[in-house]
Amino acid sequence: MTVCTGNICRSPMAEIVLRDRFEAAGLGDAVVLDSSGVSDEEHGNPVDPRARAVLAEHGYPAGDGHRARQVTAADAGARDLLLAMTTRHARALRALAPDADVRMYRSFDPAAAGLPDDRLDIADPWYGGPEDFEECLAQVEAAADGVVAFVRGRLGVPSEA
Repeated sequence: MTVCTGNICRSPMAEIVLRDRFEAAGLGDAVVLDSSGVSDEEHGNPVDPRARAVLAEHGYPAGDGHRARQVTAADAGARDLLLAMTTRHARALRALAPDADVRMYRSFDPAAAGLPDDRLDIADPWYGGPEDFEECLAQVEAAADGVVAFVRGRLGVPSEA
């Protein structure tokens, strides 16, 4: 599960990109992927139109049918991996489910390897313009293959040659 604040920008973008990458890796049927937010302020809302636009411009589905929802303790406890977009989100997830495997999404970006968690936040594009959504998508894409490789290892599925 990918998790951000309201579940209309960062986490659905990450969910969509990861779904695409898992499908391409032949793992689409082996992984259940979803997203949520730590807040209920956007509950029921679709993916932000600016996020939809940048996803479509880059050849991804635009998130039709997505409705924002708040993560619950049951959600967090039932997931094998929780991918937080910021340290604030990670703290909220750890408070909900202390035993859950919570990781910073960008920790899977090879260019960010070794950075402390507080330097791995994916900036909230909500307050910016199209360039901020482009930057967010670039950060999401940069870590996506690392997430797939990690999950592949957890599943015990050999890497493709």
